[in-house]
Amino acid sequence: MRNKKKNIIYEDIKIIDTASKGKSLGKTADGKIIFIEKGVPGDIVNISILRKRKGFLEGKIEKLISPSPSRIDPRCDHFGICGGCKWQNMNYDTQLKYKQKEVFENIKRIGKIRILKPEPIVGSSNQYFYRNKMEFSFSNKRWLTNDEINDKNYKLNRNGLGFHKPGKWDKIIDIKKCYLQIDPSNNIRNSIKEYSIKNNLSFYDYYNKSGLLRSLMIRISSNGDIMVVIQFFEKKSKQINNLLKYLSAEFSEISSLNYCINSKANDSLYDQDIICYSGDKFITEIMGDLKFIITPKSFYQTNSKQAHELYKIALEFANLKSDETVFDLYTGTGTIAQFISKKCNKVIGIESVPESIEAAKHNSKLNRINNVEFVVGDMKKVFNEEFIEKYGKPNTIITDPPRDGMHKKVVNQILNLMPEKIVYISCNSATQARDIAILKSKYKITRSRAIDMFPQTHHIENVVLLEKQ
Repeated sequence: MRNKKKNIIYEDIKIIDTASKGKSLGKTADGKIIFIEKGVPGDIVNISILRKRKGFLEGKIEKLISPSPSRIDPRCDHFGICGGCKWQNMNYDTQLKYKQKEVFENIKRIGKIRILKPEPIVGSSNQYFYRNKMEFSFSNKRWLTNDEINDKNYKLNRNGLGFHKPGKWDKIIDIKKCYLQIDPSNNIRNSIKEYSIKNNLSFYDYYNKSGLLRSLMIRISSNGDIMVVIQFFEKKSKQINNLLKYLSAEFSEISSLNYCINSKANDSLYDQDIICYSGDKFITEIMGDLKFIITPKSFYQTNSKQAHELYKIALEFANLKSDETVFDLYTGTGTIAQFISKKCNKVIGIESVPESIEAAKHNSKLNRINNVEFVVGDMKKVFNEEFIEKYGKPNTIITDPPRDGMHKKVVNQILNLMPEKIVYISCNSATQARDIAILKSKYKITRSRAIDMFPQTHHIENVVLLEKQ
């Protein structure tokens, strides 16, 4: 350890593991834990300490002494600034290894359950350009690079269109090329920005709550349909119309061009009136022999190809019989419910977002599926005794909650119902393990398999089968 300009530097630290939120972990000679940005297990580095916390330190790599065999050059120019693909400097096999390890450790440590042999993680055949949906934000105070700050001759334009800087809610990193969504995503985004700067359209000001341009969403379905949704903060009809007219002419491949005027505090779309400027009001996703209509407000797994693999795992785990009733909790637009419907007698899907339920009903008619029914309502309120009296007791429950996991009332209701099987799908193995710790009083884990939906990131999806003891 040495001091450098009052900074504490720890030398020759070996990075030994990954940690939460995409960070890595090292230890000092006296046993202090250091959480490190952009480290790869196996690196030997000098660490500059940024913060001292109770029980641990936070630092950054001052010098890479010896790179890990797993370290690779990141493809994206924005790596380390954007914060979206924090594992892009780690080879893919190593990413999968540590994602599998995280799931196993969470179930063992938080769920207090030992899985004798987790099934092999399902990697993604596409490690880049796998997302069907991207959301970008406009800002008149973009994040400046050190080169821009230090270059006295650089003529600054502070308008930017891209992602929020991690930990800086008011700063946007201007993205030139993102490797997560196929073309023409980058061309559409960059063209909108260039047109807007050239024509003096105002970018959103997060402090003063003003400006015309607020956010941009691009969806590209697996069969090539393209949807664009622009949120405007101010209603300036002439400027809005001119931008949309330009987009429509420049990108004839856009099959659904939409916008809204959103002047409320947050940029959530769910309570907004979406106006279709040109094309259809929806795009179509295809999964196997199923079709799904996707609207601007629809939830659909953002990795279409891996979503199909995920649902196949869930169906395999459920091992349904033709006379079974299945409850699909947090059904979203009913994709899982429809995917499994041919293998059972009846599926009841429950979801809190009304637009998602409407889409689920529409899609089930489109796919000519008659044995599914969808119910809208807050899960912890609607999933009650009256609901059970109406729909009966399920043989199997499939649950795919948001990152926060299931509400304790929902977990307790599942315990009251005692279905034979529970298939628990989760994008957060920590909250999944927390819920399993409650369920294990009456259930045992018989299968667990992780699937990578988000290569280059630390995020991992996990499917668990719980069977009644």
